[in-house]
Amino acid sequence: MDSRLRGNDKTVDKSIQEIEDEVVDEFSFFENWQDKYEYIIELGKKLKGYPEDKRTDDNKVKGCQSSVWLVTSDENGRIIFKADSDSTIVKGLIALLVRVLNGRTPDEVLNAKLEFISKTGLQQHLAQTRANGLAAMIKQMKMYAIAYKAKQQN
Repeated sequence: MDSRLRGNDKTVDKSIQEIEDEVVDEFSFFENWQDKYEYIIELGKKLKGYPEDKRTDDNKVKGCQSSVWLVTSDENGRIIFKADSDSTIVKGLIALLVRVLNGRTPDEVLNAKLEFISKTGLQQHLAQTRANGLAAMIKQMKMYAIAYKAKQQN
């Protein structure tokens, strides 16, 4: 398997499923949801590299109560995601999504089941507005994948 980008600039040789399994394992270390939320916040603090000049309305994810900015670039047919948020929890959530989907082909992004969301209990423990925002972030990432796939086919 070829090298994959993970997080912001770390290279790993892991499938989406392997990274999702890692996330599930990491969440299993915590006994309660307060600790899990603190972990999500820590993940958000590690999310770096979002260009200041890209904090525009055009790059905001629609459907999020908090401001979430997401931009992409193409690197050898793979989608590179850069993201940020003004909410600490939401920034951690987008950091998880970037970790799993960054450096993937459009088809990999489109086919990703993102089962870690239910396996970690995130789906059940997020407030409705945050759950809606998470769904909006996933939708936007998949929409970018559709656009890149269409561009590659032309």
